[in-house]
Amino acid sequence: MKKKQAKTKKKVQKLTGNAKVYINSTFNNTIVTVTDGEGNVVCWSSSGANGFKGTKKGTPFAAQIAAQKASEEAIAFGAKKVSVLVKGGGPGREVAIRALQSSGLQIEEIKDITPIPHNGCRPRKLRRV
Repeated sequence: MKKKQAKTKKKVQKLTGNAKVYINSTFNNTIVTVTDGEGNVVCWSSSGANGFKGTKKGTPFAAQIAAQKASEEAIAFGAKKVSVLVKGGGPGREVAIRALQSSGLQIEEIKDITPIPHNGCRPRKLRRV
């Protein structure tokens, strides 16, 4: 006789309080990640995940589409107020923030977390000609 498997309900995660949106904008791609207050990823989107290929992934339009998709999912999870953390120097930085704002999310703060080297690595030896 076949045993019945107990049906388990999928755990639905709701965003309460302030969510965080991380925008990682490089010259090749833009990744938008939405997390809860503790840092657990709720949803994400990227230029490549939205059908852009090759050099088109690095365009501001692709970043705008990625931010719109991520914000739609975040609103479905219950996000209203977000703080935005931007990393990288790609062309999709400002456009992604504008797309988040136009989609209905209330932006409380914008912070730049781009890593800056403090003196960095040792440079190459001087070339002798």
